[in-house]
Amino acid sequence: MRIHNLKPSPKSTKKRKRVGRGEGSGHGKTSGRGHKGQKARSGSSIKPGFEGGQMPLARRIPKLRGYGNRSLHRITYQIVNVESLNLFKNRQTITNKLLYEEGLIKKLDRPIKILGNGNLDKKLTVKAQAFSKSAREKIENKEGKVEVLNV
Repeated sequence: MRIHNLKPSPKSTKKRKRVGRGEGSGHGKTSGRGHKGQKARSGSSIKPGFEGGQMPLARRIPKLRGYGNRSLHRITYQIVNVESLNLFKNRQTITNKLLYEEGLIKKLDRPIKILGNGNLDKKLTVKAQAFSKSAREKIENKEGKVEVLNV
């Protein structure tokens, strides 16, 4: 193998677009720049975020002031309504794993909050990280148990 025999592998290189070389080339006349306007001129460059003199979006939106570390400490719960717990058997203990297997939650590693939307027909023991007041009442009214797990 000699250096003059080396060639790039097929389809690994593209021919460059030769602009402004006549109408027959497909990139003649306006050279792919369209007609007139700021971007058709030579040496034109528009800064990112420039909106033609209109007040840019970044300056129109109100800015947060003060300590901005809010999202780091936020706990995002996966929500399960009391009504959807009716698909489990009577006197069953409901855990994160069971909820995941039934498709009521998407992820096992995120905390769960049980909300009181709907009615509960069965006596259940529910283990979750958080409960709304109405959910807790509905479970306990059916003589079920509520166990709060650590977040």
